[in-house]
Amino acid sequence: MSDQELPQANRKLMQFDNGTAIGTGQLWQDGQYCSILTRRGIVGCGIYDLQTAAEFGQAIAIAKGTPAIPLVTPEDLLEAKIVGVTPQAAALGIAVGCTGREAVEAMLAADRRDD
Repeated sequence: MSDQELPQANRKLMQFDNGTAIGTGQLWQDGQYCSILTRRGIVGCGIYDLQTAAEFGQAIAIAKGTPAIPLVTPEDLLEAKIVGVTPQAAALGIAVGCTGREAVEAMLAADRRDD
């Protein structure tokens, strides 16, 4: 298998007003997903299952792309609208309809309050 055939996994530090998070994007043949990871939780694309995450007590907020306009990079999440949250994410002030950036900032702000 050549390197061109391997899936891609990208990771980068992302700066926000309330701190730093890790942005990730994974690409493979006919698929992709992306996320922004904070100490408190994840803002990600629609591949994440909220029910399972909630069962494990995780703060997850998801945005959803479309086949025509998929969410591929973590930057794609920043202006995307949040379409679902776990109760743990809601407790941090994240609501359906906010942007991915607002959700990340809320997670980072919650982390700063606890320090």
